[in-house]
Amino acid sequence: MNKESIYGLTFDKLTSWLSAHGHKKGRALKVWESLYKERATDFSEILDINKNCVQLLEDHFTTTTLSDHIKQEASDGTVKFLFKLADGNLIETVLMRYQHGISVCVTTQVGCNIGCSFCASGLLTKSRDLSSAEIVEQIVKVQQYLDQVGKGETVTNIVVMGIGEPFDNFDNMIDFLRIVTDQKGLAIGATRITVSTSGIVDKIYDFANTDLRVHLAISLHAPNDELRTKIMKINRAFPIKTLMDAVDYYIKKTNKRIMFEYILLKGVNDQKEHAEQLADLLIDRAKYAGVNLIPYNPVDEHDQYQRSVHEDVLVFYDILKKRGINCGIRQEHGTDIDAACGQLRSKQMKED
Repeated sequence: MNKESIYGLTFDKLTSWLSAHGHKKGRALKVWESLYKERATDFSEILDINKNCVQLLEDHFTTTTLSDHIKQEASDGTVKFLFKLADGNLIETVLMRYQHGISVCVTTQVGCNIGCSFCASGLLTKSRDLSSAEIVEQIVKVQQYLDQVGKGETVTNIVVMGIGEPFDNFDNMIDFLRIVTDQKGLAIGATRITVSTSGIVDKIYDFANTDLRVHLAISLHAPNDELRTKIMKINRAFPIKTLMDAVDYYIKKTNKRIMFEYILLKGVNDQKEHAEQLADLLIDRAKYAGVNLIPYNPVDEHDQYQRSVHEDVLVFYDILKKRGINCGIRQEHGTDIDAACGQLRSKQMKED
């Protein structure tokens, strides 16, 4: 019998399952707390429940869906994990240290079909979605690593920006969010989580209609349709006007800010006119919009793109600020390892 991962169950689903097998709600709470607060790695480590319940869990569930394959540690404290899934596929997860805490970037798919022309994640097309359990266990594995390091650190922030398009795996991603924000377990605050999408418009509407208070980021990377279509083929299906209509609905429905991600590509989207066009696009939404300017991590397979000159980045930034657009330049992490998302996975699969 193929066992389901215990990490794929929300607390309500775990409670219902145990109740259907003759166990009270209090037992579900004990199992939940043991997994997420005490970080039990095996059902036998769960104390204060009877042996029959332990055996029942062992017969139907597993606590391991991924294993360590490669770990790269950067001089700035960033750690990139290459995990192997049960079916042999590889995924990346990144731990980043900030003054405000420990942030983890999680992957939602094996490969990516969005096809952004500058991105290492899309070098290998999507073979499947990750289950909610496989996404949750990335957080669990990183927390176990922090426990082993022994500095008392805990995961405080999550960015759903790894390999894949989160909104292309919407239901599993939503279950993941409900599991990691549950106050009885990992208790990561919803306002400390950001989900990034390349712009699947119908799912932006769906996301706005959830009760989650998680932040939303939009990978924009160009201020007009012609340029965005050249570098992001998703723009053919969801052009900027359609995308912005969804953004406006999200803002009205949630009253929350949206971060627009903008990777700066030398001579492609980093000129003064691009900054002015971006300001024009966002000015009516300036109260709710921020721009995250991202230095490009060059990828060998996409050698047509280069990192923008630092002076051009500053000029771009200044134009946005003077036009009243809140923006910042992303702090880089892990520059002395395979920094670009998907780079380590792609390199390892070539070597294998």
